[in-house]
Amino acid sequence: MLRMPTAASNEPAKRERDILKLIPPPDAPPQLTARRIGIHTSTAGGVENAAERAYRLGCNTFQIFSSSPRQWKPFDLSRAQCEVMGRLRDKYDLRPLIVHANYLINVAGGNTGFCGKSIEALRAEMQRAIALNAAYLVLHPGSFRGSERAEGLERAASAIAQAAEAQHLARAGLTVLIENTAGAEYSLGGSFEQVAELLDRLRPVVPVAACIDTCHTHVAGYDIVSEAGYEQTMRQLEATIGLKNIPVWHCNDAKADRGSKLDRHQHIGREASGWNLFAAW
Repeated sequence: MLRMPTAASNEPAKRERDILKLIPPPDAPPQLTARRIGIHTSTAGGVENAAERAYRLGCNTFQIFSSSPRQWKPFDLSRAQCEVMGRLRDKYDLRPLIVHANYLINVAGGNTGFCGKSIEALRAEMQRAIALNAAYLVLHPGSFRGSERAEGLERAASAIAQAAEAQHLARAGLTVLIENTAGAEYSLGGSFEQVAELLDRLRPVVPVAACIDTCHTHVAGYDIVSEAGYEQTMRQLEATIGLKNIPVWHCNDAKADRGSKLDRHQHIGREASGWNLFAAW
C-alpha cells in the first residue's frame, strides 16, 4: 500500500535518510570478519541511537561524535543515555566504540586562549568517552601556524597531557588515538614520523596509539594504490609508528590526487584509491 500525499506541492519530496526509518532490524547479527568493520554513525535523536543504527547497517563496531563536532558548547550526556548505549552494544556485540573529538580542538596552536579552550574541550571529550565506555578517542594533532613545527609538537604533547590529568584513562580503558593528517602546510601529523614522535612524547603520561586514515595517507603523498607502493608504505608504517600501534583505520577513498595535501574524502571505490586497495585487506 502506497502512502499518498495529502496536498499538492511543487516542492520535491524530502528524501528519508534516517537508517532507523529506512532499514528494519536484521533477523541475524552480521557475520564476524577477521577485522571488525563499522562506520561513523549519526547520533541524531540521542547518542544511544547510534548503536541501533550501526547494527542495522551491518556493523560490528562504530564511531560517533559525542557532541557537535563544530561547536564549543558541549552536549550533556545523561546516565540513562549511557546505560541504554551500553545495553545495546552488549546486545549487538558492538565493539570497540570509537569517539572522534571535536574538529575545533587545536592542541598545537600558539594562541594561549585558544589552546586553553582546546584543552578544556578535549578534557570534556575524554569524560564523555569514559561515560560511554568507549575504547578509543580519535584526535587530530592540530595546526602550528605562526610557529615552528617542533614548537607545535611540544605544545600538542603538553596540551593532551594536561587534558588527561586526573582522568585515569588507563583505568577507564580509554586510549587516545593520534590521527595522521593530509599534510597541509602547518598541520601536524602529515608524515608517519610526526605521528610517531608525538606518540613517543605522550606514552609516559597518556595511553596512546594511532589511527591511520587512508585518504589522508594518499593525499599526504604516500603510495597506497600500486602494489609496490602499498608494500613500501606499510614498511614505512611499521618502521615508524608500528602496525601493532594502529588499532583503528579510517578507510576512505580520496577525491584529490596523491600528494595534493587536500583533505577531500570520497566513498570507497569511487575515486583515486579504487577498490584494489581495500579488496587487498
